[in-house]
Amino acid sequence: MKAESATAEQAGSGQNVVKSADRALVILELLSRGRHRLSDIAEILRLPLSSVHGLLGTLVHRGFAEFDPTTRTYGLGLKAWTVGQGYTGHRDIVGLALPLMEQLAQQTGETVQLSRLDGTENVYIAIAESPQPMKLVSAVGMRLPAHAVGLGKALLAGLPGDELERRYRGGQLERFTENTVTEPAELLAEVEQARVRGYAVDDEEYIVGCRCVAMPIHDHSGAVVAAMSVSAPTPRCGPDWTDETRAPLSTVVSSVEQQLRR
Repeated sequence: MKAESATAEQAGSGQNVVKSADRALVILELLSRGRHRLSDIAEILRLPLSSVHGLLGTLVHRGFAEFDPTTRTYGLGLKAWTVGQGYTGHRDIVGLALPLMEQLAQQTGETVQLSRLDGTENVYIAIAESPQPMKLVSAVGMRLPAHAVGLGKALLAGLPGDELERRYRGGQLERFTENTVTEPAELLAEVEQARVRGYAVDDEEYIVGCRCVAMPIHDHSGAVVAAMSVSAPTPRCGPDWTDETRAPLSTVVSSVEQQLRR
């Protein structure tokens, strides 16, 4: 199942949507994940080659994309970065959370991450790296499928039941390891469990050898606005790792929520 933000099959199908503009934005979303050749972009997004060629020409002209004649690939341009810097929707929470995340990383010895939900994707907005040589490697802006990571399931727990079902209606979910949840019904059950107990886990569901415990962060209205996690290599996780890690994580999450309510 593909994330809603990564497909062009419904481009222009909504009300007041300009098809060409919608397709150009979908191309930008794809380029944010890495460089691609013209033919690959058309195939991945299921768009006519001629349309993609024209849209890419426009994006390059405006500086939102760039073309490398050596590799014959397209990537994001400087203008895309410039426009992105104008988004301030998560800066308040990052500013509040990051100092506490860095303390938590030192306390637990593991990587602490903060993310938000975009469609069916988990998007990292802040990271405090583990002080240890062997650690999880990720980056701000990285997108991962929400169904396969603890952070994603913690974020999905903040959605109303009908909206959650709508986003995962039909088809199997992509498998990454033997532990990945691939059936929508099973995912909905796990998300409900995370909603009830207040945290979600990832037991080598996206990467073999990596575990995670994650909790949602609520704003003053009770809405889930982000989620925070602690991730560790499986060899460092004893039988009580989840409970031992959940306690300090809960303290930090509560502190962030208290500051958001001020």
